[in-house]
Amino acid sequence: MDKRMTDKRTGKRLKRVPKLDDEGQERAFWETDARDSSEYLDWSQATRAVFPNLKPSTKTISLRLPRHLLEAIKTAANSRDVPYQSLIKVWLQEKLLQPASKPAASTTLASSPGTSRTRRGTR
Repeated sequence: MDKRMTDKRTGKRLKRVPKLDDEGQERAFWETDARDSSEYLDWSQATRAVFPNLKPSTKTISLRLPRHLLEAIKTAANSRDVPYQSLIKVWLQEKLLQPASKPAASTTLASSPGTSRTRRGTR
């Protein structure tokens, strides 16, 4: 009796993944252009892997802020004894997690003290 696995959706018998000696051989095996992983794995039975202890990848950005705004952020960060970039990230994350609300009819963004610009798309 053959103990090979079958794809539950199609009923096709799955090929056996060969025993490989190291990560390099495994990489070479799966990178082959003609190789279709669905011939070896029943993806309908796959579960999402969760790696809670991995550090999220980051991307460096350049953000122009009015001096008065940056100074206010630095002051707030200093009073909390945290780096100002970290405080900005926390505030952005908190804002994203808040339920979405309708913007006011004429939402403005301050560009510098005493002046304002209307946010694009709202007039």
